[in-house]
Amino acid sequence: MRVVIAKDYDKMSIWAAHFVAKKILDFNPTPDHKFVLGCPTGSSPLGMYKELARLNKEGYISFKNVITFNMDEYVGLPESHPESYHSFMWTNFFNHIDIDPKNVHILNGNAPDLLAECDHYEQMIAEAGGIDLFMGGIGPDGHIAFNEPGSSLTSKTRIKTLTTNTIQANCRFFDNDVTKVPKQALTVGVGTVMAAREVIILCNGHLKSRALKKAIEGGVNHMWTVSALQMHEHGNIVCDEDACADLNVSTYQYFTDKQRIENLVDYYLDMFK
Repeated sequence: MRVVIAKDYDKMSIWAAHFVAKKILDFNPTPDHKFVLGCPTGSSPLGMYKELARLNKEGYISFKNVITFNMDEYVGLPESHPESYHSFMWTNFFNHIDIDPKNVHILNGNAPDLLAECDHYEQMIAEAGGIDLFMGGIGPDGHIAFNEPGSSLTSKTRIKTLTTNTIQANCRFFDNDVTKVPKQALTVGVGTVMAAREVIILCNGHLKSRALKKAIEGGVNHMWTVSALQMHEHGNIVCDEDACADLNVSTYQYFTDKQRIENLVDYYLDMFK
């Protein structure tokens, strides 16, 4: 697992965006050979999406031959609701790039048969050739997508009942009214994410510091589902300084020394200037 430590959120976001852009460019997607990208929602990827949109607008990269699969969606929330993940993705990313809407895939939390919707989602991923790069974030309790503590590390796309902590944390998006927050979601599984050929996880802010410590320094544990990334052959975490508050000094030193030697941060930050 590679861990890259950027100075702050803005540099973390630019680094991640340039990393993703280079992966797409190196793949050289065509209409018959599309790049498959897994997409997260939440606050962590906003800066990355903004930079990817800039790179697209300025002609560095195109998404015309990119297929996307989003991580999750609330159950029972209309797609037009401002807090649905459909709305989030179109507002913050898809409306700002040249992606073909037919290549966008987001789980339908209003499907008449939710189990069938989850199975079909896995089938579509397989038919697309699998996910080339899955982007993601970390929750304060170490969850990825809606794979909350206790989720199976081999899980696939399914229905998840949200924990009280997650519901309370999401209240701020629903007028601070817990009764308005959906109680279930559809989510890709930990196994779905780990099946991608490469994974990049974003982690920013002091509130995520304990989760980052567990992800890097702890053992693989279904109570901290992001820790499964330790078993991925091409797993990457990019974080800011604030998220490193709980890391052991020796751990922090190891990764900062490593990226200094490999010139990782400067390489990606300077790529599309």
